[in-house]
Amino acid sequence: MANKEAAARIKINKLLEAAGWRFAADDTGPANIVLEPSVTLKGSKPAELGDDFEGVSKGYIDYLLLNEKSFPLLVLEAKSEDKDPLIGKEQARAYARSQNCRFVILSNGNLHYLWDLERGSPYVIASFPTQASITGYQKTRPEPKRLVDTLVGDDFIVLTQRPGYASEAAWKNPDERARFVHNRPALFAPVPEARTCGLAAGRKAGQGSLFV
Repeated sequence: MANKEAAARIKINKLLEAAGWRFAADDTGPANIVLEPSVTLKGSKPAELGDDFEGVSKGYIDYLLLNEKSFPLLVLEAKSEDKDPLIGKEQARAYARSQNCRFVILSNGNLHYLWDLERGSPYVIASFPTQASITGYQKTRPEPKRLVDTLVGDDFIVLTQRPGYASEAAWKNPDERARFVHNRPALFAPVPEARTCGLAAGRKAGQGSLFV
């Protein structure tokens, strides 16, 4: 067990370094990896943290990755090679919340997941993200209101894929328009009626709201 855990840590360390994270300061900048910082989980109940949590109010983050200002950016939860990284999901979530981190990596050295706590479930990644990529992604946040208010016309699909279609010669020529549409069935497929997710929706005369 100890060997598998050590092997996982060695692989994780190399993956972090390959992505530009630093265990020590160098010419590119200060260290941005903190190993096993102690954290206090205020108001957490052990039952909410999954079977993988020890049931105490304090814990240790395996790797805490920092942003360019040395503030917590991402929590990395490491497991031994013989364990599914996802078993540490709830523990990592609790640690991330304690540090006001939005992002989590779950890894056993061979299988890795990236988890945006604001956007659903963890998903498999082939390599670790860079500090710059996470920082950039952090600037994008879900906007449910914007999605709800998005008008859906009959040309919604083609506008998202080929926004300048209306200025193309084949579309502007009435004799060629039918062939133009016929040759691009996926772009001009009928837009289905809006489906709601607990919200009122309507689509009349080619307009309505987009729900996901």
